[in-house]
Amino acid sequence: MSADLSTRTPQQALAALLDRYAPQRLLLIGASDFPALAAFKQAHPGTQVAQAEPGPLPAALAAQRFDLALVVDCLEHLPKRDGLNLLGGIRNLNASRIAVLADLSACGWQETDFFSLALQASEHFQREEQVLTLFTYDLLEYKQVPDWLNARFWANPENFGKYWW
Repeated sequence: MSADLSTRTPQQALAALLDRYAPQRLLLIGASDFPALAAFKQAHPGTQVAQAEPGPLPAALAAQRFDLALVVDCLEHLPKRDGLNLLGGIRNLNASRIAVLADLSACGWQETDFFSLALQASEHFQREEQVLTLFTYDLLEYKQVPDWLNARFWANPENFGKYWW
């Protein structure tokens, strides 16, 4: 494992994520609700929550944009190919922030499968023999602006901002 085990529970981590982003439109993909979401909905009654079962997104949801997508108790119920298509589609079309809570041994995925989708392993949780991993993706934090991307490193820095081609 690339990260140490978290001292928090998965519910605490998801609640912290929901509090951090405070989404107005939330997409939940999973087989069931979870307590952190129920508490968030009660505290934020104006939040619109759309829920879908594991599998391809219904056409009505696939055409919408969300502030945050949560994938909980989902990948364990899908073939890997379908899961890759689902996560890639959500990342590219439906949400610029994604959080996936998965049991890697139960769903047959590796951490590198998530890395290939630009998700990062945020936390690992263990209860007895089960290990859950929280993967996150935020488009705004995906890549830092390199320090060389400025006028100082142009071929002719004295012309920066003077000419428009």
